[in-house]
Amino acid sequence: MKPLPLPTTDPLTGGPLVVTRLQNPETGMALEGVFDLGWMGRLTRGQLDFVGVLLKHRANVQRLAGEVGISYNTARARLDDIVRALGGGATDAPNEADEVLEKLAQGELSPDEAIKRLKR
Repeated sequence: MKPLPLPTTDPLTGGPLVVTRLQNPETGMALEGVFDLGWMGRLTRGQLDFVGVLLKHRANVQRLAGEVGISYNTARARLDDIVRALGGGATDAPNEADEVLEKLAQGELSPDEAIKRLKR
């Protein structure tokens, strides 16, 4: 039997869930109790999947954005949402230097134009 994706919130109320049983599928051994989902329980299924792709790319947001098919700024915004869900302060919006470097990386600016903008 293939395991289902881990739900992190009650599908009816959106409230938190706890795990009450863990079982080894090979041996059948089970542990019962009330287990906290930890930080994963504070994220949606989509956010967990996003974190998985981010880790796959060793936290390289540019590569993640390319794989998922979204812009770098959208990927940063989703990452900020995850940071907030985990209780951290989200990073500030990308500053002008970040935006210049992003445009340079995507070929929207020439190196000379990027240098001019960064010097301002």
